[in-house]
Amino acid sequence: MVRETNRHFKFDWITIFLFLLLVGFGWLNILSASHTGSNIDYFDFSQPFGKQLLFIFLTFGLIVILLAIDAKFYERFSSVIYIASMLSLVGLFIFGKNVNGATSWYAIGGMTLQPSEFAKMATALAVAKYVSDLNTNIKLLKDQIKTFTIIIIPAILVLLQNDTGSTLVYASFFFVLYREGLPKYYLNIGISLIIVSVLSLKFGPIITSVTALIFIVGFHFLTKRKLKILQIFVILLMVVAVSFGVKFFYQSILKPHQQDRISLWLNLEKDPSKLEKMKQTFAYNLNESEKAIGSGGLTGRGFMEGTRTTGKFVPEQHTDYIFSTVGEEWGFLGSTFVVVVFVLLLLRILHLAELQKSQFSRVYGYGVASIIFIHFFINIGMVMGLIPTIGIPLPMFSYGGSGLWAFTILIFIFIKLDSNRINEW
Repeated sequence: MVRETNRHFKFDWITIFLFLLLVGFGWLNILSASHTGSNIDYFDFSQPFGKQLLFIFLTFGLIVILLAIDAKFYERFSSVIYIASMLSLVGLFIFGKNVNGATSWYAIGGMTLQPSEFAKMATALAVAKYVSDLNTNIKLLKDQIKTFTIIIIPAILVLLQNDTGSTLVYASFFFVLYREGLPKYYLNIGISLIIVSVLSLKFGPIITSVTALIFIVGFHFLTKRKLKILQIFVILLMVVAVSFGVKFFYQSILKPHQQDRISLWLNLEKDPSKLEKMKQTFAYNLNESEKAIGSGGLTGRGFMEGTRTTGKFVPEQHTDYIFSTVGEEWGFLGSTFVVVVFVLLLLRILHLAELQKSQFSRVYGYGVASIIFIHFFINIGMVMGLIPTIGIPLPMFSYGGSGLWAFTILIFIFIKLDSNRINEW
């Protein structure tokens, strides 16, 4: 009887501890970034820190439910969960609430719910189910197309809601598929497209095409792998098409504020007066964020002692720019601590994924790690000015009930799946 009771508590407590550590430290920084006076009522639900505390409290109930459900349920009903999630995204076009230009929320009473956050989990389940049903590597083109379709459908629906940040997260599934046997040339093509796109915006299509030609010819003569004339022609034609296509997309398809963000990142604007106006309009958050992080020094100014944080210099600092609070109040050491905890969490999930005896659990575990990684990488890169400004939260850290619950579901489904391995006698 004791043995049976203990069996119910055999979960990976390291992952759970790292999750709780991020949630707890995140709330402290939300408190610091959103409090409005010296006398703090921690249960003031009109303030972000009060609401987040309520979200965290409800999260514990959610965790109990997730761990109580039989692990086979998640695999058996993964398709149903995926379809329901897609329908919730479609419903936004009819019943959605527009916030900051994105129609990504349902208004429920005095709260809002963002289904795109939960769609990532549903997509991870659906991909894991389809790939595991194949019972082989993703080598056949028809299997690749079907898998890509599962990923592309929610990405397009989210993009149509003007939520570019959440759309980019679906690119993380390429890491998952690569682990499951997706041919390497897909990854090479993806990296090449990114490089060509950036170069064409920075230096123009002609210079990019000439540079590509020199590189291709050099590759042909300096390596043992010789390219045929037709291969050289096709590769060069693709580079030219992508270069001019990206330029057209940037100038004719992207909205002005999206153009300005990319222009600031790549320093494309040559007119000093327009550049200064763009900085004041679109780079204000980034500039203030960088100042806040820089002012923290090695050890930081101290909890609730950050002058730029308490002065509300960084707009919406408790959401996408929460990491700037860490930089100012906890300094380089505190920032490093947060990064290390995230890295440990990612490594732990990947380690557990490799231990899984079920392919479904392994694929889903890689999906969890990839989604968290892309959020973590983009958010911190954005706050530090390393990549363009993109609205995307820091997992378990940024304010928001939808984000916290979605990542809780994402992680604890995997913890439940992993418990089957732990509980085997």
